[in-house]
Amino acid sequence: MTKQEVLSGIKNIGLVPVLRAESEEQAFALAVAIADGGVTCLEVTMTVPGAVRVIARLAKERPEILLGAGTVLDVESAKACIGEGATFIVSPAFDEKTVEHCRKNEIAVLPGALTPTEVLRAWNAGADVVKIFPASAMGGAKYLKSLKAPLPQIQMIPTGGVSQATAHEFLEAGAFALGVGADLVDTKAIKNGHPETVTADAKKYLEIVKAFQARSL
Repeated sequence: MTKQEVLSGIKNIGLVPVLRAESEEQAFALAVAIADGGVTCLEVTMTVPGAVRVIARLAKERPEILLGAGTVLDVESAKACIGEGATFIVSPAFDEKTVEHCRKNEIAVLPGALTPTEVLRAWNAGADVVKIFPASAMGGAKYLKSLKAPLPQIQMIPTGGVSQATAHEFLEAGAFALGVGADLVDTKAIKNGHPETVTADAKKYLEIVKAFQARSL
């Protein structure tokens, strides 16, 4: 899959669940439950125990998932994840060497930034999309809209504060896609043996995105 195909896939799905979990098995179960709801795009964060192994397993067993690695803070971590099947790299911050490595190897890279200066620096360094994190701390969708006004050429994925209640606001503000955390990636539901709850939430998120996309045509 080419970098452009990956980016087109992210935009089309419109959601990037941020997968955090307490174990490899829990992470895999969450990923499956989310994908079963039609959200076939997610990032496995490096905070998950055995994250690289989770990526490798998902790449093998659930090839329909557009698989990213999250909380990637350096080049070595990026290399390890890409080697096991990650098709895009996400970070909460901007690391120039990681962006450079991904650019050279035609891997989609989504570094994090918050202020206008940080966003522009990440974009000029070669970011394909800039992750706005933590969006909630700066006012949520209103802040994203404020950023997009002077920087309309920069694609942005807000993360932090995205919920079913706020998803439409973020999309209206100009989000390329939505980074979704605990509101969808529900570890308690998996612990309690109810993956169907996660699947149902994934379907609801997808309905919100598809309804917005249909109105925007």
